[in-house]
Amino acid sequence: MPKNDEKMSTNYSLNFDIRKRSKKNIKYIVYHYTGMKNDKMAIKRLTNFNSKVSCHYYIDRKGSLTCMVPDLYIAWHAGKSKWKNDKLLNKTSIGIEISNPGHENGYESFKKKQLKCLIKITKLLIKKYSIKKQNILGHSDIAPLRKKDPGEKFPWKFIANNKIGLWHKINLRKCKILRGKYLNIESRIFFEKLKKFGYSVNTSKKNELKKIVTSFQRRFRPELIDGKIDRECFEIAKSLISSK
Repeated sequence: MPKNDEKMSTNYSLNFDIRKRSKKNIKYIVYHYTGMKNDKMAIKRLTNFNSKVSCHYYIDRKGSLTCMVPDLYIAWHAGKSKWKNDKLLNKTSIGIEISNPGHENGYESFKKKQLKCLIKITKLLIKKYSIKKQNILGHSDIAPLRKKDPGEKFPWKFIANNKIGLWHKINLRKCKILRGKYLNIESRIFFEKLKKFGYSVNTSKKNELKKIVTSFQRRFRPELIDGKIDRECFEIAKSLISSK
């Protein structure tokens, strides 16, 4: 737990691995939304042993921060997941849950107070554990076949402008020109770039590829989420590889 955040409260969950991990094992920060209608329901789920889920940090609707599992213990937030060569990212990550109803309960834009709190705690964690900017992830990045959070309303560009995580370098005008242009797309090259960036891609499983594209769009091209590779998506993927 960062020591210099005086406003942080605690509400510890029982849902964590008892054995401690080393500080050097913490490589990632993973953002989630709760997908619950209110804070009370979210906290109840995250502290209920039968739910088998938890997080290290919880940000409520008012932007207040609660520590639920100390950093050096493994919280149960990522589930079946993969990024680059790492599988089951619970053991190598810090999980941050942000209160939001999610796609099934009236998905909302994230509140300014929540984002201010998120930026503050993320910067503290980055400094404490020397986390690389490319290792700031969303749940749907590491589990694209089953997760949507934090979703297309999460302001990844705003977060990147605050020196957290990655964003592409394609300007807005060019994005609009390329959007919806589906001709002459080398899908094989596109998925190679996504795999190089970190996504888990198996091109032999065609039914999974659309979900991976959708996950990519939720994060890097939220204006049009159709699961199809257009010129805009292709150029964004190229830009991200060069930004790493």
